[in-house]
Amino acid sequence: MKKRKKLKTGVKIFLIITILLLVVGISAGVIINKLDSKKEETKLEEKTEPKEEPIKKVQVVDLDSNSRNIAVMINNIYKVWGYQTGIQDAYLVYEIIVEGGYTRLMAVYKDKDINRLGSIRSSRPYFLDYALENDAIYIHFGASNQALSDIKTLGVNNINFMNYSAGYWRDKNLGLATEHTAYTSTEKIKTGITKYNYRTTTNTKTVLNYSADEIDISSKEGAIPATDIYIRYSGSRYTSYIYDATNKVYLRSQGTNKDAIPHIDAVTKKQYTVKNIITYQVPTRNIDSYGRKAISNIGGGSGYYITDGYAIPITWEKNSRSSKTIYRYVNGEELVVNDGNTFIQIQPSSEQLLIK
Repeated sequence: MKKRKKLKTGVKIFLIITILLLVVGISAGVIINKLDSKKEETKLEEKTEPKEEPIKKVQVVDLDSNSRNIAVMINNIYKVWGYQTGIQDAYLVYEIIVEGGYTRLMAVYKDKDINRLGSIRSSRPYFLDYALENDAIYIHFGASNQALSDIKTLGVNNINFMNYSAGYWRDKNLGLATEHTAYTSTEKIKTGITKYNYRTTTNTKTVLNYSADEIDISSKEGAIPATDIYIRYSGSRYTSYIYDATNKVYLRSQGTNKDAIPHIDAVTKKQYTVKNIITYQVPTRNIDSYGRKAISNIGGGSGYYITDGYAIPITWEKNSRSSKTIYRYVNGEELVVNDGNTFIQIQPSSEQLLIK
């Protein structure tokens, strides 16, 4: 047999290095392929994993804010129609009868900067109940004797422009009687709040529950069409609404014993619009020769919630002057309203309400 030739040392080293390189290359290739596969899997997962939708928030008021409400008494005698301003910026407005068959508005604001608001008028006792349920700093220009007494007794944080002249100015160019010419701004109100050292934060939740998603009440129990609303407060005063289906809001008008007049803002020149209407009736009586009123708003009763062209029956309950009014569907669940401003129309029980 022939003897195998011994490989030279250099050749051996070359072969060993070549084999090692081949092994390392194969291993590296396997690892790279695995990494590439992992990347592809990750990409596929990223593509197939559903994206989280941003949480919708209510727009009419910041529910996460702890800023305290401001409640402002707004003049609503027919002589000032067309001169009122700032009402559209309120997220909640109460309309209640006063002496003379007129109504007065209490507008509730939160986190708003308004340059012209008014005109400002005096307090009546029952408006305090709604300032309290909103934990609001109450803004007014004078008050009836009973209201002044109740402000003190109930401990209502208030700014009375009779005692704080820096809080308002008079617009003498309107051609109106002096009592109808007082206007204010949120900047002036904030200055008054600082002067009186009132608390500016709150732990109180909003009176109403809001839904960021549109609520369809047309199929709820007792639902009826509501495109034309007529709410009479006295023989010479009523509020009416016409539904604007395109924008899903109600156009607000007011009337005496004549045709309704669109309720227009003096600054924007636009008609006031309302997303939600809550209307109910309470017994009302005169308490003096001047015709000042008392209303039976502590207890409970029935009414309607109106939005998006429909009305449904609801109930209301208020257990004390400072407690919140609780509104419920007829099945007992608490009412939830659509995202938007709300007018609460508290009407004398002797007067007419038409929904059609």
